[in-house]
Amino acid sequence: MEQPLVVGVDGSDQSLRAVDWAADEAALRGLPLRIVYASLWEHYEGAAYVYSAPHASDRALAEAILGAAEGRAQSRRPGIRTAVAVLPQEPTDALLQESELASVVVVGSRGRGAIKGMLLGSVGLGVASWARCPMVVVRGDAAAVEGRHERILLGVGHPDRNSSAVGFAFQEAMTRGSVLDAVRTWRGPARGHAPSASGQAPGVPYEAKAAAELDEALRGTRIRHPEVRIRPVTVEGHTHRVLVERSAAADLLVVGARRNKGLGLQLSRTGHAVLQHAACPVAVVPQHG
Repeated sequence: MEQPLVVGVDGSDQSLRAVDWAADEAALRGLPLRIVYASLWEHYEGAAYVYSAPHASDRALAEAILGAAEGRAQSRRPGIRTAVAVLPQEPTDALLQESELASVVVVGSRGRGAIKGMLLGSVGLGVASWARCPMVVVRGDAAAVEGRHERILLGVGHPDRNSSAVGFAFQEAMTRGSVLDAVRTWRGPARGHAPSASGQAPGVPYEAKAAAELDEALRGTRIRHPEVRIRPVTVEGHTHRVLVERSAAADLLVVGARRNKGLGLQLSRTGHAVLQHAACPVAVVPQHG
């Protein structure tokens, strides 16, 4: 069965940017786009609706928001297959249910007050923590959202825990014809330590280990997709800081998240940081099994 790409909307500018990204992605993948509105969304996120009228019923408001989003998607990508649905549920629950049959779930980045656009709302964090499929938070400037950098950034974790994210990143790079930057970070001893007995600088074994793990994580997928241009690199530093910094030159940042039975996805410090502060859309890919 064909799995649609699902985008959640609430009438805000951020959700309309998510529609733009989702429409482009659906067109690239040849997938139908399902646009959903959860009727209680405004209670949790305080959305400023762009289509409202005094005394308008909730149903009429929902239909107006969905109609505007669908029209925007079809105008951006003529011929794209679209469907809309009003879901009378709490927004996180609605999108998690959608994730059971979706290829990807997409939401906009939300924020409040002086840091609007920087911090992710509770719905986005809830979906990122529990979604059954890859989840994308659309954030960043127009160049990133529109894919002008022609670069996918992949944060590579432990080889045994990151295969789903690696596969997703390769798929994105192949579909878009983009370069794939695969980054594995490492941390060595504090600077200023003396060389080891072998004469090597203190960080050399750590960097070599990171390079070996990076090669191991990429090897199988790289063989299956020789057409993807890949630039593997090891970088000393905190993973979340390295990825946030490099995201400014990327169209999509891909990270993995472990799934513990009964506990949902385990979002690491890195996952939380990039969802909150990356300069481009972020994909969180669950690692099953």
